[in-house]
Amino acid sequence: MNARLDRIGLGRFAGIGERLARGVTMASVSFSRSLLWLLAAIIVGCGVWMLLPLSKGNSAEQLKSELAAVEPAPSGDPAASASLASEAQVPAMADTGRLRISSQTWRRGGLGSKALVTFTLRNDNDYAVNNVEIVCAFTRRDGSHLTDRSRVLADPVNMKSRKTFALIPVGYVNVNADQAKCSLVAARRA
Repeated sequence: MNARLDRIGLGRFAGIGERLARGVTMASVSFSRSLLWLLAAIIVGCGVWMLLPLSKGNSAEQLKSELAAVEPAPSGDPAASASLASEAQVPAMADTGRLRISSQTWRRGGLGSKALVTFTLRNDNDYAVNNVEIVCAFTRRDGSHLTDRSRVLADPVNMKSRKTFALIPVGYVNVNADQAKCSLVAARRA
């Protein structure tokens, strides 16, 4: 083919086309190799991520176990050390009778698998509270119980005031969950 194009003076264009075709072929091969390496890196990264330990959640059982693990320094007086031990293990709990949820709504988030709760917490106590623990019960449309999810909120609520917590993630819920009812479990004085 080059011989024919050489006779009419177009032989150099035929050489450029062949070189261009070789370059495109080499580029496509190197691009496909790059995609294979990227895929391999993603698979290895996902494997490492699956092997990592889970992070600490924010459930009440973990908070109580951390509070119980605190031990005071030993002293010479056994009565004083016993009272210090009981004070260290029992946090200053707030009166939940004067603490209430005045309004609440929920919706799904995270591709429909997470529950996001919005509620207003009203504090009628003479002191501020924090570490408020809530439990949300999820039910089906017919009223049958599905699951409970709990969450500890570290934000303080001032005395004689109210605070709105917007779109707080409380955990994963069943796809059949239709209703949610949140209630207060515990709170600490701030």
